[in-house]
Amino acid sequence: MSETSSFKVFSGTNSRYLAEKICNSLGCPLGNMNITHFADGEFAVSYEESIRGQHVFLVQSTFPNSDNLMELLLMIDAAKRASAKSIIAVIPYFGWARQDRKDKPRVSIGAKLVANLLSVAGIDRLITMDLHADQIQGFFDIPVDHLYGSTIFAPYIQSLNLENLVIATPDVGGSKRASTYAKYLDVPLVLCHKTREKANVVASMQIIGDVKDKNVILIDDMVDTAGTITKAADIMKEAGATSVRAIASHCVMSGPASERVQNSQLEEIVFTDSIPYSNRCAKVKQLSIADMFAETIRRVMTNESISSQYLL
Repeated sequence: MSETSSFKVFSGTNSRYLAEKICNSLGCPLGNMNITHFADGEFAVSYEESIRGQHVFLVQSTFPNSDNLMELLLMIDAAKRASAKSIIAVIPYFGWARQDRKDKPRVSIGAKLVANLLSVAGIDRLITMDLHADQIQGFFDIPVDHLYGSTIFAPYIQSLNLENLVIATPDVGGSKRASTYAKYLDVPLVLCHKTREKANVVASMQIIGDVKDKNVILIDDMVDTAGTITKAADIMKEAGATSVRAIASHCVMSGPASERVQNSQLEEIVFTDSIPYSNRCAKVKQLSIADMFAETIRRVMTNESISSQYLL
């Protein structure tokens, strides 16, 4: 594209796999950047080519550990000091998003803190996907392009050609997201009501709706320890479901998650590649979001609407 001369794409260390695919789709080279690590764990960022007057796109998901966020902040600061025309943070997975409100006294609102850090560092725009809560967009005073994994997932679900399909959500909090899929696919919606003992520990779960002789697809925004999603799958099989699959945007998959998924009643669990997944599990499949993000970057550069990217 002719606009490639006016923008450059750079990547943090752990999102390079995705940035390379985005650049391949855009038909431009990945920018040259150096990250120097010191013995005590500190690191420094430097651009190895001129970015003066350029629109700079920085690809980095802020998944654990915190080095990914700190690396991004240093990339933003270095770009600002190198006279970039604009700095656009491309954060497919926006970390700390589960801390979006005070749900009990004396707690932090991590999502707002991260938004403040990014803004103070100097970003002019944010491109992200499937925030844990849509209202996090309001934490920013800059344009936020919020993409949805449904653009990738809906065609995949249709390609399965499942009869007696039911869309389900593993908790009531995700009912809006799941309802959107159910309406688009014109199939019933089933809810799971769960109670927690503490973070990452599910105490009990009940199904609201009929799953007997149905092919169930669970919809969620992320899977962390996989406790909720696997418990929901097991309960639905016990209730007579023919098959249970899961779809989630972000493959956090911490600790025992892979083992839980492998030993669960899930046929498969499908993620995007917003987060790298190295602990292989035969039931895990990843679909690439590179083309979707590349097209969004194109449209940002040509001042075109991105709303046509949304399927539902």
